Amino acid sequence: MAKTEVILTHNIVGLGGESDQVKVAAGYARNYLIPQGLAVPLTATNKRRIEALRQRRAEREAHELNTMTDLAKSLSKLICVVTVKTGEDGKMFGTVTSGLIADQLKTQFDVTLEKRKIYLEHPIRALGDHEVELRLHADVTTTLKVRVESSTPVTALPIASPAEGKKEEPRTEKRGRRPEAAGERPAAGEKKPYAPRGDRGPRPDKSPAAEKAPKAEKAPEEAKAAKAPPAQ
Repeated sequence: MAKTEVILTHNIVGLGGESDQVKVAAGYARNYLIPQGLAVPLTATNKRRIEALRQRRAEREAHELNTMTDLAKSLSKLICVVTVKTGEDGKMFGTVTSGLIADQLKTQFDVTLEKRKIYLEHPIRALGDHEVELRLHADVTTTLKVRVESSTPVTALPIASPAEGKKEEPRTEKRGRRPEAAGERPAAGEKKPYAPRGDRGPRPDKSPAAEKAPKAEKAPEEAKAAKAPPAQ
């Protein structure tokens, strides 16, 4: 295929910018680039235009840089909401692509952005918030928050009322020590007062085994009579 060399007069994505000398197919240059005013044949006369084209290119690139910088600041504050269909289990039908995000930016915020500038390593397949990288310019990148929501209404589960959840249990009286009256309970650190000695009840009798029987005393006369020798 025959090639020809041309000088670009406009920026063409994937080919070059103003003042660039590129080789393209002869039919492509003859039938599209030159008739559309996007390029001129490489001649001695057209070479004199290169400096002017370079100046125009520099001005265009500076304007694009400023525009994309301002756009990046605005997009970083936005939340792009994408509504998708899901099943009852919350699983998405399909995915969220860069083309769908570009359409929502145009619909919601009137922002025209090429989908090639929306970088997704993988299509979004889950609900929730996602950070999506935007490559707006060679020197400008930012992130856009994309919120994926379900269009399927969520069925609310019945919530039991507190009265039904808690059943009152019957109170049972515990046997044991008789509780003291509120007014008679001693404060912490105080000893319980003792009753006076006169008010105490009779002491319990000791058991018969614990009591010792009194020893019988012998009369002195009987003791002396027992010790006296018998009369001869």
